[in-house]
Amino acid sequence: MAGARIERLVTSGTFSLDGGTWDVDNNVWIVGDDHEVIVIDAAHDADAIAGAVGGRRVRAIVCTHAHDDHIDAAPELAERVGAPVLLHPDDLPLWKQTHPDRAPDAELADGQILVVAGTELSVLHTPGHAPGAVCLYAPALTALFSGDTLFSGGPGATGRSYSHFPTIIESIRERLLTLPAATVVHTGHGDTTTIGAEAPGLPDWLARGH
Repeated sequence: MAGARIERLVTSGTFSLDGGTWDVDNNVWIVGDDHEVIVIDAAHDADAIAGAVGGRRVRAIVCTHAHDDHIDAAPELAERVGAPVLLHPDDLPLWKQTHPDRAPDAELADGQILVVAGTELSVLHTPGHAPGAVCLYAPALTALFSGDTLFSGGPGATGRSYSHFPTIIESIRERLLTLPAATVVHTGHGDTTTIGAEAPGLPDWLARGH
Protein backbone atom coordinates (compact mmCIF):
# COMPACT_ATOMS: atom_id res chain seq x y z
CA MET A 1 0.00 0.00 0.00
CA ALA A 2 1.40 3.36 -1.00
CA GLY A 3 2.16 5.77 1.78
CA ALA A 4 0.93 8.79 -0.14
CA ARG A 5 -2.58 10.06 -0.77
CA ILE A 6 -3.94 12.62 -3.22
CA GLU A 7 -5.63 15.85 -2.17
CA ARG A 8 -7.25 18.36 -4.51
CA LEU A 9 -7.58 22.10 -3.99
CA VAL A 10 -9.38 24.32 -6.51
CA THR A 11 -8.17 27.91 -6.81
CA SER A 12 -9.50 30.69 -9.01
CA GLY A 13 -7.79 33.45 -10.95
CA THR A 14 -6.92 34.40 -14.50
CA PHE A 15 -4.92 33.03 -17.40
CA SER A 16 -3.22 35.53 -19.71
CA LEU A 17 -1.35 34.89 -22.96
CA ASP A 18 -1.10 36.52 -26.38
CA GLY A 19 -2.87 39.65 -25.19
CA GLY A 20 -5.99 37.96 -23.83
CA THR A 21 -7.09 37.22 -20.27
CA TRP A 22 -9.61 34.60 -19.14
CA ASP A 23 -11.08 33.64 -15.76
CA VAL A 24 -10.07 30.11 -14.79
CA ASP A 25 -10.39 27.58 -11.99
CA ASN A 26 -7.28 25.45 -11.47
CA ASN A 27 -6.73 22.14 -9.76
CA VAL A 28 -3.83 22.17 -7.30
CA TRP A 29 -2.78 18.62 -6.41
CA ILE A 30 -1.13 17.84 -3.09
CA VAL A 31 0.45 14.39 -2.93
CA GLY A 32 1.89 12.96 0.27
CA ASP A 33 1.07 11.88 3.80
CA ASP A 34 0.72 13.50 7.22
CA HIS A 35 4.39 14.49 7.24
CA GLU A 36 5.50 15.50 3.73
CA VAL A 37 3.96 16.43 0.39
CA ILE A 38 4.69 17.75 -3.05
CA VAL A 39 2.51 20.46 -4.56
CA ILE A 40 1.67 20.12 -8.25
CA ASP A 41 0.90 23.49 -9.89
CA ALA A 42 0.84 26.35 -7.39
CA ALA A 43 -2.04 28.27 -8.92
CA HIS A 44 -3.34 31.69 -7.91
CA ASP A 45 -3.54 31.52 -4.12
CA ALA A 46 -0.45 30.85 -2.01
CA ASP A 47 -2.47 31.38 1.19
CA ALA A 48 -4.99 28.69 0.31
CA ILE A 49 -2.30 26.24 -0.77
CA ALA A 50 -0.23 26.84 2.36
CA GLY A 51 -3.37 26.33 4.41
CA ALA A 52 -4.08 23.02 2.72
CA VAL A 53 -0.51 21.88 3.30
CA GLY A 54 -0.69 22.82 6.96
CA GLY A 55 2.42 21.95 8.95
CA ARG A 56 3.66 19.32 6.52
CA ARG A 57 7.03 19.59 4.83
CA VAL A 58 6.81 20.51 1.16
CA ARG A 59 9.50 18.59 -0.68
CA ALA A 60 8.92 20.36 -4.00
CA ILE A 61 6.57 22.60 -5.95
CA VAL A 62 6.27 20.91 -9.33
CA CYS A 63 5.11 22.89 -12.37
CA THR A 64 3.45 20.82 -15.10
CA HIS A 65 4.09 23.79 -17.41
CA ALA A 66 4.66 27.52 -17.16
CA HIS A 67 1.41 29.14 -18.24
CA ASP A 68 0.82 31.89 -15.72
CA ASP A 69 -2.28 30.32 -14.16
CA HIS A 70 -0.22 27.30 -13.10
CA ILE A 71 2.81 29.16 -11.69
CA ASP A 72 1.62 32.56 -10.50
CA ALA A 73 1.70 31.57 -6.80
CA ALA A 74 4.81 29.37 -7.01
CA PRO A 75 7.48 31.87 -5.87
CA GLU A 76 5.42 33.11 -2.93
CA LEU A 77 4.56 29.57 -1.86
CA ALA A 78 8.19 28.50 -2.21
CA GLU A 79 9.30 31.32 0.06
CA ARG A 80 6.65 30.51 2.65
CA VAL A 81 7.27 26.78 2.86
CA GLY A 82 10.96 26.64 1.98
CA ALA A 83 10.55 24.33 -1.02
CA PRO A 84 12.20 24.35 -4.46
CA VAL A 85 10.24 25.13 -7.62
CA LEU A 86 10.80 22.54 -10.36
CA LEU A 87 10.16 23.22 -14.08
CA HIS A 88 11.18 21.64 -17.36
CA PRO A 89 13.74 23.99 -18.98
CA ASP A 90 11.87 24.12 -22.30
CA ASP A 91 9.24 26.25 -20.55
CA LEU A 92 11.63 28.91 -19.28
CA PRO A 93 10.51 31.45 -21.94
CA LEU A 94 6.94 31.17 -20.64
CA TRP A 95 8.07 31.27 -17.01
CA LYS A 96 9.99 34.50 -17.61
CA GLN A 97 6.86 36.22 -18.92
CA THR A 98 5.35 35.85 -15.45
CA HIS A 99 8.43 35.83 -13.19
CA PRO A 100 11.25 37.67 -15.00
CA ASP A 101 13.29 38.18 -11.83
CA ARG A 102 12.92 34.78 -10.17
CA ALA A 103 14.09 31.59 -11.87
CA PRO A 104 12.90 28.09 -10.96
CA ASP A 105 15.18 26.34 -8.49
CA ALA A 106 15.79 23.13 -10.44
CA GLU A 107 14.97 21.45 -13.72
CA LEU A 108 12.60 18.62 -14.42
CA ALA A 109 13.80 15.99 -16.89
CA ASP A 110 12.04 13.18 -18.70
CA GLY A 111 12.43 9.96 -16.73
CA GLN A 112 13.26 11.74 -13.49
CA ILE A 113 11.81 10.12 -10.35
CA LEU A 114 10.39 12.25 -7.55
CA VAL A 115 9.73 10.54 -4.22
CA VAL A 116 7.31 11.68 -1.55
CA ALA A 117 6.00 9.66 1.40
CA GLY A 118 7.67 6.57 -0.04
CA THR A 119 5.82 6.93 -3.35
CA GLU A 120 7.52 7.41 -6.70
CA LEU A 121 6.29 9.83 -9.36
CA SER A 122 7.89 9.57 -12.80
CA VAL A 123 8.30 12.71 -14.90
CA LEU A 124 7.00 12.30 -18.46
CA HIS A 125 7.91 15.09 -20.88
CA THR A 126 4.72 15.65 -22.88
CA PRO A 127 5.17 18.76 -25.06
CA GLY A 128 2.39 20.22 -27.18
CA HIS A 129 0.29 22.41 -24.90
CA ALA A 130 3.60 24.01 -23.97
CA PRO A 131 7.18 23.04 -24.94
CA GLY A 132 8.14 21.99 -21.43
CA ALA A 133 4.87 20.42 -20.40
CA VAL A 134 5.23 17.36 -18.20
CA CYS A 135 2.93 14.81 -16.60
CA LEU A 136 3.67 12.93 -13.39
CA TYR A 137 2.87 9.23 -13.24
CA ALA A 138 2.50 7.50 -9.87
CA PRO A 139 1.85 3.80 -10.56
CA ALA A 140 1.45 2.96 -6.86
CA LEU A 141 -1.44 5.45 -6.74
CA THR A 142 -2.85 4.41 -10.15
CA ALA A 143 -2.59 8.11 -10.91
CA LEU A 144 -1.42 10.46 -13.64
CA PHE A 145 -1.18 14.21 -13.03
CA SER A 146 -1.64 15.54 -16.54
CA GLY A 147 -1.51 19.31 -16.17
CA ASP A 148 -3.10 20.70 -19.33
CA THR A 149 -1.92 17.90 -21.63
CA LEU A 150 -4.97 15.63 -21.27
CA PHE A 151 -8.45 16.44 -20.01
CA SER A 152 -11.74 14.66 -19.65
CA GLY A 153 -12.82 14.76 -23.29
CA GLY A 154 -9.57 15.34 -25.10
CA PRO A 155 -6.22 17.07 -25.38
CA GLY A 156 -5.30 20.44 -23.96
CA ALA A 157 -5.63 23.58 -26.06
CA THR A 158 -3.04 24.30 -28.73
CA GLY A 159 -4.34 27.51 -30.26
CA ARG A 160 -1.89 29.92 -28.66
CA SER A 161 1.82 30.70 -28.66
CA TYR A 162 4.30 27.95 -27.81
CA SER A 163 1.72 25.21 -28.49
CA HIS A 164 1.42 22.68 -31.32
CA PHE A 165 -1.46 20.29 -32.00
CA PRO A 166 0.45 17.42 -33.75
CA THR A 167 2.97 17.46 -30.89
CA ILE A 168 0.37 17.15 -28.13
CA ILE A 169 -1.33 14.29 -29.99
CA GLU A 170 2.00 12.47 -30.29
CA SER A 171 2.69 13.06 -26.59
CA ILE A 172 -0.69 11.66 -25.61
CA ARG A 173 -0.47 8.69 -27.97
CA GLU A 174 3.12 7.72 -27.16
CA ARG A 175 3.44 8.65 -23.48
CA LEU A 176 -0.03 8.55 -21.91
CA LEU A 177 -2.28 6.09 -23.76
CA THR A 178 0.39 3.42 -23.20
CA LEU A 179 -0.31 3.59 -19.45
CA PRO A 180 -2.76 1.12 -17.85
CA ALA A 181 -6.38 1.85 -18.76
CA ALA A 182 -7.39 2.11 -15.10
CA THR A 183 -4.98 4.98 -14.47
CA VAL A 184 -6.89 7.94 -13.06
CA VAL A 185 -6.02 11.21 -14.82
CA HIS A 186 -5.89 14.16 -12.41
CA THR A 187 -6.15 17.17 -14.70
CA GLY A 188 -5.10 20.80 -14.43
CA HIS A 189 -8.69 21.99 -14.76
CA GLY A 190 -12.04 20.30 -14.36
CA ASP A 191 -12.92 16.69 -13.65
CA THR A 192 -10.74 13.63 -13.43
CA THR A 193 -10.94 10.90 -16.07
CA THR A 194 -9.12 7.67 -16.86
CA ILE A 195 -6.73 6.61 -19.59
CA GLY A 196 -9.24 3.96 -20.66
CA ALA A 197 -12.01 6.52 -21.00
CA GLU A 198 -9.91 8.83 -23.18
CA ALA A 199 -8.16 6.30 -25.42
CA PRO A 200 -11.10 5.69 -27.78
CA GLY A 201 -11.24 9.41 -28.58
CA LEU A 202 -7.81 9.56 -30.22
CA PRO A 203 -9.05 8.89 -33.80
CA ASP A 204 -11.60 11.69 -33.41
CA TRP A 205 -8.92 14.10 -32.15
CA LEU A 206 -6.73 13.25 -35.13
CA ALA A 207 -9.61 13.76 -37.55
CA ARG A 208 -10.62 17.04 -35.94
CA GLY A 209 -7.17 18.59 -36.19
CA HIS A 210 -6.73 22.09 -34.84
